[in-house]
Amino acid sequence: MDAQHKIKSILDQLNTVLVGKQVQVQDCVACLMAGGHLLIEDVPGVGKTTLAHALARTFGLQFSRVQFTADLMPSDLSGVSVFERSKEAFVFHPGPVFAQVLLADEINRASPKTQSALLEAMEERQVTVEGETRALPSPFFVIATQNPHDQLGTYALPESQMDRFLMRISLGYPDRMSERQLLAGADRRDMVEHLPPLLTDGELAKLQQAVMQVHIAAPLLDYVQDLIAATRSGRWFLQGLSPRAGVALVRAARAQALLGGRDYVAPDDVQAILPQTVAHRLIPVSDAGRGAVEQVRAMVEAVPLP
Repeated sequence: MDAQHKIKSILDQLNTVLVGKQVQVQDCVACLMAGGHLLIEDVPGVGKTTLAHALARTFGLQFSRVQFTADLMPSDLSGVSVFERSKEAFVFHPGPVFAQVLLADEINRASPKTQSALLEAMEERQVTVEGETRALPSPFFVIATQNPHDQLGTYALPESQMDRFLMRISLGYPDRMSERQLLAGADRRDMVEHLPPLLTDGELAKLQQAVMQVHIAAPLLDYVQDLIAATRSGRWFLQGLSPRAGVALVRAARAQALLGGRDYVAPDDVQAILPQTVAHRLIPVSDAGRGAVEQVRAMVEAVPLP
């Protein structure tokens, strides 16, 4: 399999469905190739669910969707054991979390109790139901969508859960030309239904291995550590990045380099992926007057390149 040819065909196919969103589509592909979970935060109706469906179909992955609501229970996700008379025993009925891609739609409309049920699945790739631990399919991705916090009926995700997402992206409104294509073109849901899978499980595993083989030089690791240290300095953010976030940043930068057709990480790769990978884990100092993404960009300007 020619990795670059596969990557190009994946991006091309996704860009036929999500018009005018090449940067966000590339970020999503980098996230899944790096083996991470994805959070898409935006107002309703800009294509979050369509993007998640298109990613699952293009990557050839088994897909399930859960609409998160205030009354959703943890067992609605993980499944339950039901007594079956014919077998005279309890039989486990797996929930929607037993899929390769779980679309957690409007994740921040569910109660914190249900949100926390996802934590074990996202970190350990397993769930514990009624004292028994059950492995989830491999690969396993959570693609979650959430509405902005100022909308009615939303609960902010806890920091520990935000830290489990490799990336957070926002789609935003389309530009005028892209919106014209949407208005005049085919129904996006129909287009998604007819997308052919471009990867098998084995090919995705090879792409993920190729990501981990991308070289990152010592001076660039110094630069990553300088960026992490800057987040912990107290000048920009209330709390700095965890070591897990640092590992996630390096993985994302490797995937970004591979998408760019290189077998080594450049400083541009780190900078391109940094806001999406770390901003959702950070809270700006109160006098900054900027959002987390803008604060990350301001910090990058202040940290010298290797």
